[in-house]
Amino acid sequence: MKNVRPQSRTIGALLREQSHQFADKPALVAAGQRYSYAQLNAAVLEAAKGFHALGVKAQDHVAILMGNKAHWVISFLALQSLGATAVCLNTWSTPREMEYALSHAEVKYLVAVTQFRRNDYQEMLGQMRPYAQRLPHLKKIVWVVESGAAVLDTDSGLEWDSLLTLGKAVEDTVIDKAVLLNQPEDVAVLLYTSGSTAAPKGILLQQGNWIENSWNIGERLGITSSDRLWLAVSLFWSFGCVNAMPNLLSHGACIVLQEHFDADEALSLIESEKCSVIYGTPNMVQALLEHPSRKSRNLSSLRTGAMIGTPEQIQMAVTLGVHDICNIYGLSETYGNCAVIDHREPLEIRVQCVGQPLPGVTALICDIETGQALPVESVGEIRIKGPLFKSYFKEPEKTQASYDSEGYFCTGDLGMLDNEGRLYYKGRLKEMVKSGGINIAPIEVEEVLMRHPALKSAYVIGMPDPHLDEILVALLVAKEGQTVSHEALKAFCKKELAAYKVPAKFQWVNEQDLPLTSTGKLQKMMLAKLVTA
Repeated sequence: MKNVRPQSRTIGALLREQSHQFADKPALVAAGQRYSYAQLNAAVLEAAKGFHALGVKAQDHVAILMGNKAHWVISFLALQSLGATAVCLNTWSTPREMEYALSHAEVKYLVAVTQFRRNDYQEMLGQMRPYAQRLPHLKKIVWVVESGAAVLDTDSGLEWDSLLTLGKAVEDTVIDKAVLLNQPEDVAVLLYTSGSTAAPKGILLQQGNWIENSWNIGERLGITSSDRLWLAVSLFWSFGCVNAMPNLLSHGACIVLQEHFDADEALSLIESEKCSVIYGTPNMVQALLEHPSRKSRNLSSLRTGAMIGTPEQIQMAVTLGVHDICNIYGLSETYGNCAVIDHREPLEIRVQCVGQPLPGVTALICDIETGQALPVESVGEIRIKGPLFKSYFKEPEKTQASYDSEGYFCTGDLGMLDNEGRLYYKGRLKEMVKSGGINIAPIEVEEVLMRHPALKSAYVIGMPDPHLDEILVALLVAKEGQTVSHEALKAFCKKELAAYKVPAKFQWVNEQDLPLTSTGKLQKMMLAKLVTA
C-alpha cells in the first residue's frame, strides 16, 4: 500500500494528524513505557500545558539534556507545540562545553535528568552558579529524577511531575491555539556542531523542513507504518532528532529507544521488539555483528535502515540482516541527509554510492580552486541547494560565508556525480592531500586498503614532506589475530592505485587510541599526532 504524505507542515500539527490517522498504532517504546499515537499525543499535550504554565513561550530556547528517554521525545514535541525552540544538548559535553552551549543559546529553561551514566548533572549545573552571572537567561530547570536521586535546589528547579501538576490549570484550548499559530518557517531545533578547537556553531533548523526532508528520507528507505525502529543513536545528534525520529513519525511508524548503546541489550531489544529498521554508526553495527550472543538471537525482523561508511562497513549491516540498508550523505545544515540511496537499488550500488539528492535538493560538484561546476565523473566540492538550515545562531557573517555566489551551500565535502545523478562521497575537502602538486582524496586509498582481509580499519592522512609538500600516511588497525607486512600492503595498493596514490608510510595503531569527538566521530585532523617518526 502506498504511503500517504501527511498534510501538516508544523510539528505540533503533525503529531495531532498522526494521532488521528494511527490512533491505536504503536508510536514509542522506551524502557518498558509504551505509547500509541493517541497516547503520545495526550502525553505531549500534558507536557505542553506544564511548560506553558511554567512560562515557556513561542521562540523561547529550551534545552533538553538526557539520554534516549521517552521524556526527551515528549519534551521535544511539547516544545514544538508551543512554537519554542529545542536546544539539543550533548550528554558527552564537559562542564565547559555545556556552559558555553547554555550561555550562547540563551537558554531560558532546561529539561534534564539528574544523572546519566557517569554524569551528575545537578552537580555540573551547580558549578555554574550563580546563574544570574554565568547563565543570565536561565529561569528554571525541570528535573527528570533518576532512581535514588532528589532535586537538591528547589529554588531554581522542579521535578517533572510538578511540571505536569502545574499544567492541570491550563485549558487544552490554550495549546490548541498555540499549535495553530505555528508556521513552517518557525525554528524547531538548535543544534551545536562538535567542533574540536574552534567554538561550535549553533545550527537553526525549521519545522516545515524537519517534516518534509525526513518524509523523503523515509520514502528512500522504504519505511511504512508497520515498521519499528531500533534507535540507540543519541537523540541530541541530528542523525537522531532531525532524521530518524521525524522519518518514523511522519510515516506513522514506531520508535523503539535504547537509552544508550550497549550491544547485548541492543540485540535483545531488536529481537523482542521485532525491529525492522536501524539507524547506526559503523562501530555500533560492528559491535552487534561481533557480539557473542548475536548468533543465538533472531534478527529476522531487520530489513532497512540508514548508515554511512565504506563499502565494507555497509556490507557489515547486510551481514547483520539489514538487507535493504541505505547509504546516506548529509550534514546537520542539510537536516541530516540531503542524499539517500534508494533501498531498491542493487546492493553493489548501495555499498558504494550515497544516492541521488532527495526531492527538492540540487547537488553540484565544483572545482575546489575556482568554484566552477564540474562535469559528471569529476571529483570536487559538494555544494547543495534545497532544504537548508536557517542560519548559524548569532553568526550572520559565518552564515553568509557558507554560501557561494549562486546560493549553493558549500559543504566542505568532496564528491562525484555519475551519469544517473547519483552522488558518491569522497571525503572532507580539508582532508585532501596535495602530493607532488597532485590532489589526492584519502578516502579512495582507504577504500582500497579496506578490501585487504587483514585490516579492520584504515585511515589515510597527509604529512609534511620537504620534497613533495605532503606524503600519504596510512594508519591501520588489524583484525584480531591477523598480521600483514607493510611491503605486502604497498604491493596490494599498487594493484589498484596509481603510483602517486600509494601511501609512502604504513603504521599500525591501537583502536582505543583513535581520537573521537563527543558524538563518537573520528577526528581525522587529529590523527597526525599518532604518526611516529
